[in-house]
Amino acid sequence: MFIQENSWQKLLAPEFKKPYFLELMQQVEQEYASQTCFPRKEFIFNAFEKCSFQDLKVVIIGQDPYHGEVNGKCEANGLCFSVEDEIPIPPSLKNIFTEINSEYDRIFFPTSGNLERWAKQGILLLNSSLTVRKDQANSHKHLKWNLFTDAVIQKISEEKQHIVFLLWGGFAQKKGIKIDRTKHLVLESGHPSPLSANRGFWFGNQHFKDANSYLSNNGISEIEW
Repeated sequence: MFIQENSWQKLLAPEFKKPYFLELMQQVEQEYASQTCFPRKEFIFNAFEKCSFQDLKVVIIGQDPYHGEVNGKCEANGLCFSVEDEIPIPPSLKNIFTEINSEYDRIFFPTSGNLERWAKQGILLLNSSLTVRKDQANSHKHLKWNLFTDAVIQKISEEKQHIVFLLWGGFAQKKGIKIDRTKHLVLESGHPSPLSANRGFWFGNQHFKDANSYLSNNGISEIEW
């Protein structure tokens, strides 16, 4: 159940041997054996499988996977804010797409909320907790996923340069404490959820254009949002 992608495997190999991680994997196995959990087991580390460490340009931090089903199909696909194909686009992701359209003065709106196309361009779509019980938000908060994802963020900060971190909402911003802001760009705003966005804390943040400007200024190819 560990990450298979070679560059992450090499970077995180010491983490996989730590007692907390071995305990975490045992707990996750037990949860999936006794409860309905999301995403599907093979998608737990999907964020790493779809975006190699070498290609990394942007990190977006979410909280935990979508915990619902639509027509018997799990929404979550292991990428934060992303859903499986044929699943209706969730409200937060709609607001993300709306902000992108506003920044780039376009009217294109994706028909799918599957963000694999972002991941393949070098965006790590990382939830703080990589698993959840069906219909129970934050139900795996008691597991030690936070130790693992904090370690991932710190490793990225230490080993890379010129990464854009997009921290939306207070929870994501707390996860960014250990980022070295002298060599990375950290962009913060309210969460794209309707509650936050409708209060004026999301729209107009210009994060997508600012991220691309920073990448371009550092000789890195831009993201096609």
